[in-house]
Amino acid sequence: MRRKLRYHPANRRSFRRIAGSADMRDTDTQLLALLKANAREPTASLARKLGLARSTVQERIARLEREGAIKGYTVRLSDEAETRRLRAIVMITADPKQADRVSGELKRIADVRTLSAVSGAYDMMAIVEADTTARMDAVLDRIGKAMGVARTVSSIILSEKFSR
Repeated sequence: MRRKLRYHPANRRSFRRIAGSADMRDTDTQLLALLKANAREPTASLARKLGLARSTVQERIARLEREGAIKGYTVRLSDEAETRRLRAIVMITADPKQADRVSGELKRIADVRTLSAVSGAYDMMAIVEADTTARMDAVLDRIGKAMGVARTVSSIILSEKFSR
């Protein structure tokens, strides 16, 4: 016998998660996949592909944004525009007691595009982009000198074979 769930405004998120059907989660997953492929696709087109009303798709997108599943939208540059920029992967060993400080300092460097915590021999991995080799060199030096950074190993990305 199925237990009836009681709705309470304070438990709105967990109620939605428990009461939500698998179809609803699948539809959100499909919607997110379509938006990843083309975030500028018109809502009417998304609705047709999902078999939903346009207003339903708009509401789902708004909810996914509110709940933080969608953090934002971005621009993907052409291969030609990408090749003009230098990119590097920087593996970072940090003092464990200063990891938050390292993260905060690297966040303030505009050329550091992403910073991830990783497992293995290193603690963090940064992706750095710069317009010139001189700028890349300066950014890599700044990362190496950041308080709490013990060691870095950098690799320049020569080409991207594919991206999803």
